[in-house]
Amino acid sequence: MSLTAAMITMDCAEPQELARWWATALGGEIAEDHGDFVIVGAKPVAMGFQRVAEERRGKNRAHVDFGVPPGTVLAEEVARLVALGASVVGEHSVPGLTWVVLQDPAGNEFCVH
Repeated sequence: MSLTAAMITMDCAEPQELARWWATALGGEIAEDHGDFVIVGAKPVAMGFQRVAEERRGKNRAHVDFGVPPGTVLAEEVARLVALGASVVGEHSVPGLTWVVLQDPAGNEFCVH
């Protein structure tokens, strides 16, 4: 038996607001809104946003990496996300791979390569 990735869930203060941002960024839509828990239907995996009382402290212990669509220039995708409200944290390269670390409007880090 093996597991299948079904959803990535992020803790946040304002789930509807953050879910709307991610739905736009991913080209998905709000699939379910349960008040304190909102699900964005997107490919390849859905994303959930759940309200928590605690503030985020420090660097994420885990983050999501996204690949740009075939034929898309990395810098163009980063510019699109920044125009939506993301901020660039840094750019990194190793032989054969370049990625950009960004933060969503709530400060959650994610990577695009």
